[in-house]
This record gives sequence, C-alpha cells and structure tokens, in this order.
Amino acid sequence: MAAFARSAPCWVDVQLPDLEAGKRFYGELFGWTFRAGEGPHGEGPYGEGRYADAYSGGKLVAALAAKKDGRMPTAWGIYFSTDDIAASVARIREAGGQVITEPVRAGRAGVLAQAADPGGAVFGLWQAGDREGFQKQNEPGSFCWTEVCTRQKDRVDAFYEEVFGFQGTDLPQGTDLSEGADLSRGADLDGSGVAPDDSGESGADEAEPSGFRMWSPAGTEPGPDTAVGGRSVITDAFPAELPSYFLSYFAVEDCNRAAGNAVRLGGRISAPPFDIPYGRMAVLQDDQGAVFAVLQPPVSENGAE
Repeated sequence: MAAFARSAPCWVDVQLPDLEAGKRFYGELFGWTFRAGEGPHGEGPYGEGRYADAYSGGKLVAALAAKKDGRMPTAWGIYFSTDDIAASVARIREAGGQVITEPVRAGRAGVLAQAADPGGAVFGLWQAGDREGFQKQNEPGSFCWTEVCTRQKDRVDAFYEEVFGFQGTDLPQGTDLSEGADLSRGADLDGSGVAPDDSGESGADEAEPSGFRMWSPAGTEPGPDTAVGGRSVITDAFPAELPSYFLSYFAVEDCNRAAGNAVRLGGRISAPPFDIPYGRMAVLQDDQGAVFAVLQPPVSENGAE
C-alpha cells in the first residue's frame, strides 16, 4: 500500500446509530463487504464490534462505526494525512481552528486527531502506523473526492492553505460545478426531498462568480489534474441553521442507478442526479440520515474515461 502525500485525504468513516443497518445499506449500494476491525480509532473510542472495515473488491475503502453517544452527528467524516500530527495540531490552533480531539494512538494502526476549521466544519488528521488509509480510491465503490461547504470562504481558504499548504484554483466564471454543488446545500432540510429555491431562480446564480475552489497539495502544479479536494460556498439561499460540513464523494458506474438504489434501500435523494464538468453526480442520504455524494466519471466518445 503506497503512502499518502502529506495533507491528502486518506480515509473516511461514517458514524451510525445502527451499524448492522449500515452494513446492509452500503453493502448493497456499493457492493461492499465488511470485516470487524479497530480502524483508525482503535479500541478506545469504539470497542469490539463497534467498527466495521469496508472492502471493495477485497481492498479497504472506508469504515462504518457505531455511535457511542446518540448526541453525536450521523455523518461521514474525512481524514487528512500527516507525517507529524503534533505539528499539524499546532498549526490548526495558530490558524484559528479548534482541536476537538487531541492526538490519540489507535494501537499500531496510527495516531488520529479531530478538529474544526474557523467556519465550524469538522475533519480528522491521520498519522499512519500500520494502516496508511485507503487501498483503493477513484474507482467504482470507493472514495473519489471531498469538499468543505462553508459560508466563510475567505477565512476557510486561508486556514487550509496555512494548515495543509493547499494551493487554490478557482473555477472560471460560468462553470456549472458551483451551481450543481449548491443544490446539495441545505437540501431536504424541510423534509420535502428536494433542494430549496427550486423555482427557476437558482440561489447559485446570485452567488459570487466562481463559488468553487479546488485545492492541490504543496509542491504540485495547481489545477484539476492535481486537486485532492475543494471548497464550495453555502449561499444565503439556504437556511442559516445549515452548518459548515465536509461532503465526501464515492465513485459509481451509474449515478442514476445509484440514486434509485439508495431510495429503494430506504435512503433519500437530497440533490437529484445532474451533470458537472467532471461527470454526473447526486447528493444522497443513507437510511439513517448520513449525507454523501456519488459521482459517475465522464466517458469519452471512444468509451474511455
């Protein structure tokens, strides 16, 4: 398993009230199989039987965790790789972030910490030991992208550039991605199953030009070819109670089919399938309320991606 570049996304897991129900949902949706494991959190926070490693084609792709406290959010969490977690935690504080969980060792697997950016979006840090992170990504049934959704883009951009060394690339004005991404912000908060502001006057049209920024790791040429994540803007078209958060994406072969299967399995569609420059995506909820996105990569005329 290859080591991850510093600050690259390296792991995702989801906190669920019902672990067995989560296995059934994601097992059928993505074809995942599961094995009991301590995962990046180790035995301390979860204990035996509370963490299930997810595999796609025999390769480690994610994990499902049973919540110990019902007050914890039912949500997917993203972890960024670091080779010095103590230094990363120090930079987070210096840059105006909040450390939620101080570095804690997860057995021989590695060391983790959790933090929040100045806008309140929560993310994790992972310093690898025996476990590097994903064994598969950017393929159907595995993680392919993450983005932070925030109202405080200037503070948040400066934060991630300082903490992780990210280099930003703003998408050009008129790129459909920012409009499409906005459909997921606050969608389904009223229980209707559709995004707000669906009257033909999209809130995204009122947003600042190029409301989406891609992040590339330090030492690379910034741009779509090197980007590992991004930042989108939550506009005033969405309820003020919608907090900042990370949205993680999983690659699928057929976006429409994945959305339909999610509903059949008891989930919901927050943003119906729509096209963006990088494929076709949808924002979904599982049957316990955790939000995630699926992305079908574009296919060229000769059938190659």
